Amino acid sequence: MKYDIKPGVKGLIFDLDGTLADTMPFHFDGWKKACNKYGADIDPAFLRKHTGSPGWFIASEIIRSCGLEGKVTVDDIMEEKLEQFYSVQHLVKPIKPVADIVKKYFEKLPMAVGTGGHRTAVLRTLEITGLRQYFEIIVTANDVDNFKPHPETFLKCAELMNIDPQYCEVFEDGDLGIEAARLGGMIVTDVRSWYDSNW
Repeated sequence: MKYDIKPGVKGLIFDLDGTLADTMPFHFDGWKKACNKYGADIDPAFLRKHTGSPGWFIASEIIRSCGLEGKVTVDDIMEEKLEQFYSVQHLVKPIKPVADIVKKYFEKLPMAVGTGGHRTAVLRTLEITGLRQYFEIIVTANDVDNFKPHPETFLKCAELMNIDPQYCEVFEDGDLGIEAARLGGMIVTDVRSWYDSNW
């Protein structure tokens, strides 16, 4: 697939899960197994709706929507999910069309990762996919007070890159992230049609 950045763009911001790295099938499987352990169930539509949200928020939504209040804590579900995810994280591959853009513009334009993921999982995914070396600026759920669709994650990336938001192009696969980029006054590119997702 041939794609190049939009005219006038001076900085690039990439979401991680489902954009730079094909992690979503593994994340979904981890959430599903964590839910099953506590007698609940979710479908892919549930996770797609919350793509870009931090894990603690997804866990709290699972508790609320599955009627698990008082039966399990957010930490219980998150710990189980992370354990499941970490057991298969080594299998994660980069999403080539997006990774190709990263490699093309490395050391030519400022670049950042802006993700709702937990910092430990994010750094491990970047290492496993061979993409860690391309990013000095990585903004995670641990670094902001407001999560997607609030634009804080991407605005912080722009600030750290020293690029005006209007000259940043954001690559995203989630509705919340796309909305966040737009609210931040940035150019946004939806990568969901760039690869076959199997979840």
